[in-house]
Amino acid sequence: MPNDRFLITGALGCIGAWTVRNLVREETPVVVFDLASDPRRLKLIMSDDELARVTFVTGDITDLEALERALDDHAITHVIHLAALQIPFVRANPPLGARVNVVGTVNVFEAVARRRDRIGGLVYASSAAVYDTVDAGESGVVAHGATGHPTTLYGVFKQANEGTARVYWQDAQVASIGLRPYIVYGPGRDQGLTSSPTKAMVAAALGKPYHIPYGGRAAYQYADDVARTFIACARAPFQGAEIFNLGGSVATMGEIVAAIEAAAPEVRGLITFDDQPLPFPEAFDAAPLEQVIGTLPFTPLAQAVADTIALFRERIAAGVMPDAV
Repeated sequence: MPNDRFLITGALGCIGAWTVRNLVREETPVVVFDLASDPRRLKLIMSDDELARVTFVTGDITDLEALERALDDHAITHVIHLAALQIPFVRANPPLGARVNVVGTVNVFEAVARRRDRIGGLVYASSAAVYDTVDAGESGVVAHGATGHPTTLYGVFKQANEGTARVYWQDAQVASIGLRPYIVYGPGRDQGLTSSPTKAMVAAALGKPYHIPYGGRAAYQYADDVARTFIACARAPFQGAEIFNLGGSVATMGEIVAAIEAAAPEVRGLITFDDQPLPFPEAFDAAPLEQVIGTLPFTPLAQAVADTIALFRERIAAGVMPDAV
């Protein structure tokens, strides 16, 4: 859109990098707001010319004044809030996790609430970690609006953010959409509990063995599809505070490994996995989100895995990625 100006918090992460890439390629001004300073994920999936069109602001999401300055200095019209510490980092330092994941999210809502004349609302990342396996019921599919019973502090903090969104709509009419990704995969997904399938794809590109420490059946969401969903939600003429599950490719770990081997036959038998599933539901009802943004972005699993391995091979050959997993 000609007058759109996006600010992405946590934009140096995986989903953030793909969000930035999509916005740059459609020639929409985008500001990266991130405490980190290493743009390696952006460099992995973007050209130098594309990176040159991105505005970088080093900022801490727990610093409300810094966030407000960035919004005003760049006349931001849309906010996508992705900044968060993931499960292992929250587990290692719960107080820091609460400051970043909970207080940081309150800051984003407060900053937008003070600028409702220019910023109509925001989109933020919740997580499928708000659910336990029991929340899927007998069908095995988590229904839209199901009550979550998180088993990690990370999930508890994400659930708190959903409550924050509800109250900011109630008290200040800040419209918001929360999205709950699950196993996001693709270039740039190199940390967090569910990053192992992507690391296996890196290993395949290198022709090396790799062991995935869990198995089971789960919903896999290609990073590019997730990013495009966030952008579509940010532009939707939505009023209220709603949280939506994401769909994706529901597959067993054996099917993930088969897709990797199909794209890289030379590693057949080298990618292994444990049988133990993750303590989260297998599938989620994403149909209600289609009522807001239309048909959801979706790349078939086999194509997304093949594209991921191809990009890794290209970047390894160019010296952008180290020869390691």
